[in-house]
Amino acid sequence: MDLACHDAQSPMSPGPLVRIAYGMLAVDIAPSAGGRIAQITCDHVAWLVGHDEGNEAMIAWGSYPMLPWAGRIRHGRFHFRGRDYQLPLNFGSHAIHGFAFGMPWWIDAHSPTHVDLSLPLPEDESWPFGGVARQRIEVSQDRLRMTLSLTAGEQPMPASIGWHPWFRKPDRVEFAPTRMYPRDAEGIATLPLIDPPQGPWDDCFLNDKPVFIHREGQRIRLTSNCDHWVVYDETDHATCIEPQSGPPDAFNLAPTQSFSPGSTLSAWFELEWMS
Repeated sequence: MDLACHDAQSPMSPGPLVRIAYGMLAVDIAPSAGGRIAQITCDHVAWLVGHDEGNEAMIAWGSYPMLPWAGRIRHGRFHFRGRDYQLPLNFGSHAIHGFAFGMPWWIDAHSPTHVDLSLPLPEDESWPFGGVARQRIEVSQDRLRMTLSLTAGEQPMPASIGWHPWFRKPDRVEFAPTRMYPRDAEGIATLPLIDPPQGPWDDCFLNDKPVFIHREGQRIRLTSNCDHWVVYDETDHATCIEPQSGPPDAFNLAPTQSFSPGSTLSAWFELEWMS
């Protein structure tokens, strides 16, 4: 598969949907559209920006997994174990959000309340490391839990993973991060960390507390074992709240994050509807 052709602004159809549900909570999953969640509905309230709302670009709808990196890699370039690498550029002059969100995932298992998906990663000049990605999406009483993992192939590899949900504009967000990565003139996260300024934001924060979003009388508690959270709230129609295992440009900012052959990086992200 030619990853270079998957420009993040290109349109992407949801394709056939797979539904899981529990009580009033329903989740529609689009395996062929990057293994993303196309919509989350609770008690008739839709929470995600949908493909049918004039947001056909693959980067701009639903909630998709980001891997084998999350956020931007500056100019698609990084140095790993003595070699320089060039990733396909899919967002202007940068490589953004990995490539899993532009590839079809396999359905490994499906029940009324869960789905397991997998994606073998390429092992070619665009991504020479290989590996296998897996995710489980499951619902229970008032709860949606997502688990994402990336297992290295036969050679060491860099990796960063996360989720990119496009929430319809909340009425209110409760978010109290401790520190933030400042962005430079190219919009790329840098060091050293700073105290978070007032929004609006398109930034990565350190955060170890639940995030709460309110909309149409409902309240969701967002938790994750990730301590990096990107918040993008500069648009009028949506707010993205994205837990991820490392910062944007992690291959350059945190180059020690490497995984030995056969080892696995995993993370979880949970949405709980509060009474």
